[in-house]
Amino acid sequence: MFRHVVTFRWNAESTPAQREALGAALATLPAAIGEIRRYHFGPDAGINPGNFEFAVVADFDDVAGYLVYRDHPEHGRIIGELIAPYVETRAAVQFELSD
Repeated sequence: MFRHVVTFRWNAESTPAQREALGAALATLPAAIGEIRRYHFGPDAGINPGNFEFAVVADFDDVAGYLVYRDHPEHGRIIGELIAPYVETRAAVQFELSD
């Protein structure tokens, strides 16, 4: 298995309505991209100060599956319309899961 994790901090232009629209759009990706095996996303629980504000965790069979997701047009549309204009800071990592 191969995992992709991305976290965001929102900028001043971000609104609750934008974040709700993002969640609705992200929820469509597993049906649109068959290579996704598990897909979780949501806002930070607010327990620890200094955390990023939103995270996405996606699992794939392998790197090739991740690359399909990364380059998929619907994923790109969501990034361009619902993430990039509202992100102050982004951090991501991809790694192989050990058994």
